[in-house]
Amino acid sequence: RGFASQTDGESRLARVLREKFPRASAIKVVDISGGCGAMYEIHIESEEFREKRVVQQHQMVNQALSEEIKHMHGLRIFTSAPK
Repeated sequence: RGFASQTDGESRLARVLREKFPRASAIKVVDISGGCGAMYEIHIESEEFREKRVVQQHQMVNQALSEEIKHMHGLRIFTSAPK
């Protein structure tokens, strides 16, 4: 599947994350449930994460997606600050 053919769920989550993390240099959302929207993998590189522990970074993402998470079975989060 090419990047241009993102699922609606992937596009929606990426849009929410871009709003919540305006300083993000990279945001990647992948539906890892085969397209049904039950589980996602999220990679975010953002200046907002600098000086924060991984658990704090993940809490920020969970809070940003609090409404969307209610409809998911699982979420894998990978966060980092730009080098």
